[in-house]
Amino acid sequence: MSERRDVLTPEALTMVDLIARTGSFAAAAREMGKVPSALTYSVRVLEDALDVLLFDRSSRQARLTAAGEELLHEGRRLLIEIDAVANRVKRIATGWETQLTIAFDSILAPTALFELVESFYALRVSTRDAPDSAPPTRLRLRSEVLSGTWEALATGQADLAIGGAGGPTQGSGMQCELLGEIHMEFAMAPHHPLADAAEPLSGETIARHRIVAIADSARSFTPMTVGVQPGQDVLTVPSLAAKLEALLRGLGCGSVPEPLLRRHVEAGRLVIKRTGLPARSVGLHYAWHAPGGSASPGLALQWWLKQLRSEATRHALLEQHAGLVL
Repeated sequence: MSERRDVLTPEALTMVDLIARTGSFAAAAREMGKVPSALTYSVRVLEDALDVLLFDRSSRQARLTAAGEELLHEGRRLLIEIDAVANRVKRIATGWETQLTIAFDSILAPTALFELVESFYALRVSTRDAPDSAPPTRLRLRSEVLSGTWEALATGQADLAIGGAGGPTQGSGMQCELLGEIHMEFAMAPHHPLADAAEPLSGETIARHRIVAIADSARSFTPMTVGVQPGQDVLTVPSLAAKLEALLRGLGCGSVPEPLLRRHVEAGRLVIKRTGLPARSVGLHYAWHAPGGSASPGLALQWWLKQLRSEATRHALLEQHAGLVL
């Protein structure tokens, strides 16, 4: 047992991962700065200690055996856990997280989001290594759609989720607060056939025309589909910006946050039409992982939560679309 523990090091797990990704011992050796024979020997030592074959050598490519696939899967999980432990230790020592990952729904105004990022980097903090510098926390932003925002938080891929519709549906140990509501309007280009149709537009009338929908970015959660009529032709796009571009080109119709439409409607590039469908006001939330016991969130997360409690910040995230011109 001790021999297995001795060989199942982070370096060995990283080596298996690299061979699997590159598809050959030679390519992996180049990336690691080793000669292929040294890498082959290391793999053999690992296989002998585990008493399994990790790679099928009968083909030109380095193909994982079933045992190798299992080691790769569990090894990647262990490497993530090791990084998480290191991050937690670092945070305990300094109060600042090594990295803060923020998942934000693409319905939010990007200008307001990046103003927050700018303000975060403008902070001056003192650490042992740097007495007057920006926060030591690296920010990582993830653009998500619908259920994907909550999935990123629930699966540990994000520390803070902003702009999710409704609230987290899975996972525990989270706190959730209301960000605000955003009103959706049904719009299309002036040259679209529905632009001259009598109001209110019925569901049957809308169903005869292509709808532009944003794809839910969830991978394991159940994806959400919003505003599509039964049997309707759908153009699926990856983001709100792409949806707006499709509407401006007359490729379809669809519901868009009213603040994003204002300048385009005023300029005559888009038309808003009343419908006979229920009015849509979407409640958006933000949520984060709450530490257990008496522990407090890291200093970076505390700063972001403080900003999100500001009415001015919440208003900007929902309304500052007016400054976005595609």
